[in-house]
Amino acid sequence: MNVILAILVFGFIIFIHELGHFYFAKKAGVTIHEFSIGMGPKIFGKEKNGTAYTIRLLPIGGFVAMEGEDEDSNDPNAFGEKTLLQRLSSILAGPFANIILCVILLIPVYFITGTPSTTVSSVLPNSPAHKVGLKVDDKILSINNKNISSFDQLTATVQSNKNKEMSLEVLRGVEKRTFKITPSLNQGSYQIGVAPKLLKSASNIGNVVVQSVKTTYKVGVSMLQFLWKLITGQLGGKILNSVAGPVGVIKLVSTQAENGLINLVYFAAIISLNIGIFNLLPIPALDGWRVLILIIEGIRGGKKIPAKIEGYINGIGLVVLLSFMVFITYKDILKLL
Repeated sequence: MNVILAILVFGFIIFIHELGHFYFAKKAGVTIHEFSIGMGPKIFGKEKNGTAYTIRLLPIGGFVAMEGEDEDSNDPNAFGEKTLLQRLSSILAGPFANIILCVILLIPVYFITGTPSTTVSSVLPNSPAHKVGLKVDDKILSINNKNISSFDQLTATVQSNKNKEMSLEVLRGVEKRTFKITPSLNQGSYQIGVAPKLLKSASNIGNVVVQSVKTTYKVGVSMLQFLWKLITGQLGGKILNSVAGPVGVIKLVSTQAENGLINLVYFAAIISLNIGIFNLLPIPALDGWRVLILIIEGIRGGKKIPAKIEGYINGIGLVVLLSFMVFITYKDILKLL
């Protein structure tokens, strides 16, 4: 049952991505031949107003087939005949729909669980905070005489100080205390070893929305840093253990479903963000590549790269991506076995 739920969640995220493309392309007047969720053999299809709406067997992606997208066309409603801005918005709409979906999914998560505060909920054993005597329910007021109003500000300040000693002012009950504390490096970031207490924000939905946007931004930056390490080879032999294909993702989503609805929704938000950011990479067959081509067209004063050549490049890129995905899927299956 959880596997079916995981497939539905993954399919919904893909649907939102393709819906972004579809909506803006339709708004621009582009002729759309097919709106598909999934790849491979068709298992369901319905045609309406000249567009085939299909579900395909393999839940590894989806597509919106537009007239003149990868070939020359004289149809005035072809993708290539639209303005640069219309084409750019149609392509960017997919990844941005996933990023926006991440924010939307995080809102109910933080609404129910609460948002991080500057009050300590736990202290990590043998951490800098533990060594200087910080305790549960201590409220962190300032660092180096700079007021701290959120846990995000706290982590950012600690990170910027690196391994330098800091003056930490906390409120313990009704008494203010000052501690001298030096952050330690843990898993690539400087930390003092405290976890925040989550405060319910039902009375202030604004806090929930702000926290959802902040989390989306922070996780997005972490994903970009990971991708940079992946591209530059900093992960070395850990690459295959650092990525997962559709089978691996569905297994992870299924596991989160066992841990409760909130965990599932949070994980779905992170996957949506992952898909949105990955699709912005300038790799042939991905949305980021088409964006790059359109930017080059704009720089060249509207002179287009022949659609046939672009189609060949995208076709080669698609073959490479699918081959890599098949290999990763094979590795995912081995892990399951």
